[in-house]
Amino acid sequence: MSIISKLFSSAKNKEAADFSSLITDFHSHLIPDIDDGCKTMDESIELIKQFADMGYSKLITTPHIQDEFFRNTPGIILSGLEELKKAVAKAGIKIQIEAAAEYLIDDGFERKIKAGGLLTFGQKHILVEMSYFMEHPNLKSILFQLQIEGYKVIMAHPERYSYWDNKWGNFDELKDRGILFQLNTVSVAGYYGSSVKKMAEYFINKGMYDFMGSDMHNQAYMDAFRKSQFEKSIGNLLASGKIKNSSL
Repeated sequence: MSIISKLFSSAKNKEAADFSSLITDFHSHLIPDIDDGCKTMDESIELIKQFADMGYSKLITTPHIQDEFFRNTPGIILSGLEELKKAVAKAGIKIQIEAAAEYLIDDGFERKIKAGGLLTFGQKHILVEMSYFMEHPNLKSILFQLQIEGYKVIMAHPERYSYWDNKWGNFDELKDRGILFQLNTVSVAGYYGSSVKKMAEYFINKGMYDFMGSDMHNQAYMDAFRKSQFEKSIGNLLASGKIKNSSL
């Protein structure tokens, strides 16, 4: 066996990690045809069945809300949630489903904060994401504004912001400010490439993640999600006791 093969082998668990211990998955795109997630109700139901089979008791799905590409509103999302819940009940799947949103920190987000009515979950938790291209110039003030209004801010998939690669102090500063971090579990399976996988494993080793989420969009995500169960770093993260999904 080559050295590379040995390293790859050592990073794998022989048995799948038990995701049922998380109880709740959040950060997903399961309401059909309102963003880049599921396209049909049948697709949504199939993925939800697989979550139930893995032992999850609760799903908090979080459609995108953006100022340009996905102009969803709380009304659109909550209406879609009701239709999804009806379909889940009809399919006989025993799982609780709620909805919030994944808010992009863009030029329109400050306006949404001022207007109020942001979709939250847990204990006033709010899920936000940054652009994949550059940091928003008002990032710090926006996060601070959310915090002084009592929101518990969760930063989605920090491992995916490649423009901060090797600028670890930026991530440390967010943590020092009380921002919570959510791992996209599929990152550790290499779904977004080797550099994102390395960043995710770096954050795991530093104990920086507070939550795990599937970011479920489609069956390809589910396949990667199941693959991640065999990653040693995921097993270590679950065993660390740091992940708070069950509190939501």
